[in-house]
Amino acid sequence: MTEHIKHSEALSSVNQKIISKGEVLPSVRLKDGSKVQTGTVATMLHNVNLYNLGERGQVEKELNLAVPTLIKVGLFDLFSIDEWVAGDNAGRSFVGQCAKTYLAGLD
Repeated sequence: MTEHIKHSEALSSVNQKIISKGEVLPSVRLKDGSKVQTGTVATMLHNVNLYNLGERGQVEKELNLAVPTLIKVGLFDLFSIDEWVAGDNAGRSFVGQCAKTYLAGLD
């Protein structure tokens, strides 16, 4: 059975911000059958940079939208959510807080 990753459709348009006009990032099916939107990690890094430059609002929404996919692809297995929250990088910390909030809502 294919698992639906929350916000995958919305990420498709968000992730277009990092690629050239006319290019399209596909979604891919993982071995477990779930589909994820490619470009999410790269777009998240781009948005963390924008957040660190002082942008809020839409950038915060886009970072939050990315969290379920970031969890699914194992980003927080590489660096724990607590590691994302810690330190002096405001954008990284924001992503970590979004992940904590998302996971708390799954309980």
